Amino acid sequence: MDKILEKSAILTKNQENRFVRSLMEKIDWSDRLIGILGARGTGKTTLLLQRQKQEYGLTQKAVYLTLDDIYFTENRLVDFANAFYQQGGKALFIDEVHKYPGWAQEIKNIYDFNKELRIVFTGSSITDMIRQHADLSRRAVQYELPGLSYREYLQFISVNTTSVISLPELIKNHYEIALDLSAKFKPLQYLQSYWQNGYYPFFTENVNTYAIRLEQVVKLIIENDLRFIEGFDQANTRKIYQLLYVLATNVPFKPNVTKLSAKIGVHRNTLVQYLYYLEKARLVNALTASGKSTSTLQKPDKIYLENTNLHFVFSPEQANTGTLRESFFLNQLRNAGHNISLPLKTDFHVDEKYFFEVGGKDKKISQLDKNKFSYVVSDDIEVGALNKIPLWLFGFLY
Repeated sequence: MDKILEKSAILTKNQENRFVRSLMEKIDWSDRLIGILGARGTGKTTLLLQRQKQEYGLTQKAVYLTLDDIYFTENRLVDFANAFYQQGGKALFIDEVHKYPGWAQEIKNIYDFNKELRIVFTGSSITDMIRQHADLSRRAVQYELPGLSYREYLQFISVNTTSVISLPELIKNHYEIALDLSAKFKPLQYLQSYWQNGYYPFFTENVNTYAIRLEQVVKLIIENDLRFIEGFDQANTRKIYQLLYVLATNVPFKPNVTKLSAKIGVHRNTLVQYLYYLEKARLVNALTASGKSTSTLQKPDKIYLENTNLHFVFSPEQANTGTLRESFFLNQLRNAGHNISLPLKTDFHVDEKYFFEVGGKDKKISQLDKNKFSYVVSDDIEVGALNKIPLWLFGFLY
């Protein structure tokens, strides 16, 4: 235990709180059991350490521990938690829970038998792991940490600090909001760099090697994280790479599942399941037509890469402006919690209410549907008018 406490103290002491993700404010920290899920590289560990330092300082009332630590190959989490609690511990900040066999049952037991102990844990978004354990899902409150929004990126690089803007507020007051923000900084000046290397917080380590690091993150997701899916055959890892490459070089992609399954060499149902898990891993964003239900075996109607940074890693030659615009728009709204589907005429149908057509500055309002909730989203403009909204503004939704 002493070694774990020592490691926790070092990590907490060295953790900076200069920039804190917006999710920190959304979480109700009064809950006693909190799960934070997300893809690799989005900053879950940083968030844990920041919260621990913010709430408990450098005291030993709280401890950070990661369950891929060699200590937990020979020691049980539940025994550590009980001993820590008996010594006056108040909070456990547990990282990488999905790498520990039987984690859900042990966390449930810790929660049930140590009534004053708070538990915050992180894990992969890939398996919906909390929902797979009914007893735990009734106890834990779940949140997801996405990559940086454009708003957070600007704050990260010390260009601008602005509060989150809700979608209804953005639509209603976009002219005034854009006018105010563009008077403080040049919003289009930083958008391209965000699209290329600003989504994952580790860009601060070295922008020059960012693409290499991101490629390594994707490799870890496919080779390590997917194996935690029940029934996943690791022998098909190469086929996952092949599938991802096909998608990356063809996005936005309208899949013909029969042809694609023949090309990849897997059964149709297996292919659709892999598409589903690539979306859970936050490597792709899949859209279904408006009015359709979604399920593991539901074929998506259109597929994008999950964020624009992935385009520059997998298929820089395919990263045309039109694709980047649509990927950015879809990514920012999805991460802000909005429901998006594929309509018949425009590009995106949001929350079963709004219709959006995404394009350049010359995109005409006359190209819209007659629906009063239809809007043109235009790149290369700082300020819009009427039903024409600047694309960059949608980066302020979370």
